[in-house]
Amino acid sequence: MRDDVRDDVRVRPATPADAPALAGLRWTFRASLGTPVEGEAAFTARCAAWMAARLGDAAAWRAWVAESPDGAIVGTAWVGLVDKIPNPTVEAEHHAYVSNVYVRPEWRGGTGSALVAAALAWCETASVHAVVLWPTERSAALYRRHGFAEPAALLERELGPGPERGDRERAS
Repeated sequence: MRDDVRDDVRVRPATPADAPALAGLRWTFRASLGTPVEGEAAFTARCAAWMAARLGDAAAWRAWVAESPDGAIVGTAWVGLVDKIPNPTVEAEHHAYVSNVYVRPEWRGGTGSALVAAALAWCETASVHAVVLWPTERSAALYRRHGFAEPAALLERELGPGPERGDRERAS
């Protein structure tokens, strides 16, 4: 792992009150991948409501934020828990899906690593068996530094619209 984590950012769990700022980060991140079909104000309102509803203690989603010294949210990482079907043997009861890891460009250089580390530390306490994600070409090195590898046993079939593979590879 990188040891050059910025010492001027603080990583903490996100709360429902963070949802408007997190929705703004989501807009910045995803609108850069293609032409939006929804205006920024409408999207951030819809996204903030979705996020606020999912940031409670009992929700299946968790998020972390990176704050600048003045308290501005400059980065985020999300983890969604997926319940596994009960098993009669000793086995962790969830899978986790890491998503929406984004840091404003001027705050990169260790901030993403701190966010991923916080998310993985939480997964280790939450009965998680495996953590999956879909990296961009640019972010793959970050995840490899945190122990992610390409599994031989995972298959994927895309069913709906989303960023094209080339867009994912170019994303930050």
